[in-house]
Amino acid sequence: MVLQIIAKLTKGEPVLPEKDGEEKPTEQIGEPVNVIYRTAENGLGDTIKPRLLSAGADCSKVLVIDDSDQPLTMLDERLEQAIRQTNSRLVVLDPLQSFLGAEVDMHRANEIRPLMKRVSVLAEKYHCSIVLIGHMNKNSNGKSSYRGLGSIDFQAAARSVLIVGRVKNEPEIRVVCHVKSSLAPEGKSIAFRLDKDSGFEWIGEYDISADDLLSGNCRGKKIKEAKEFLLEILADGAVEQNVIVKKSESRGMRLSITDKRKGDIR
Repeated sequence: MVLQIIAKLTKGEPVLPEKDGEEKPTEQIGEPVNVIYRTAENGLGDTIKPRLLSAGADCSKVLVIDDSDQPLTMLDERLEQAIRQTNSRLVVLDPLQSFLGAEVDMHRANEIRPLMKRVSVLAEKYHCSIVLIGHMNKNSNGKSSYRGLGSIDFQAAARSVLIVGRVKNEPEIRVVCHVKSSLAPEGKSIAFRLDKDSGFEWIGEYDISADDLLSGNCRGKKIKEAKEFLLEILADGAVEQNVIVKKSESRGMRLSITDKRKGDIR
């Protein structure tokens, strides 16, 4: 998902498709920007660049910091030098655990806060966005705010936090949930499809919360299916309640229809 966003930014194109779903010619809406992307998990040549090319990125604007001799950390002076020299508007470190430094315990708040403070200073000083990608722990019953590995101070210091999860029983669909937004209203959950044939494709808004997504609760999907069913059956006008209930049951749904005069009909 992040590589798709990077690709759009390097071309000055909108990150998300039109809400009405219509196919429209791609237009440049802003100046293409430079991006610094550093990953410690995937090869640049055999994984990252092919994915960027597939997404239509201008790879000349995607830059890396050579840390072959000395591992890069968030406190490293090379990070600020690279931002200043390239005038990059986005910096991505993936995963953040790999850029803490050997002496930093990711579970200790007093050791994480200086790193996050340094990142925020760089973002403000050079007017760039800094994205830190992290992994989640295995506690499927925990609240979304406690699912990140390490100290909760990672999320506490961030101005915006997104969680990406796979929808249960829908292996090709992932959902992006906005779980924290300090500077603006939280955005709605957005889904995308990722499969071997069509690659990456934005689907649009998806009715599910972060906690439901991470716990495997498909409530959002059921609500979406119910809405689609009602739009379909009422497309030609009013339909008797008992007919709606019977047809919904034939599709494995259980609808609760409220009649203001008679109460609830199940």
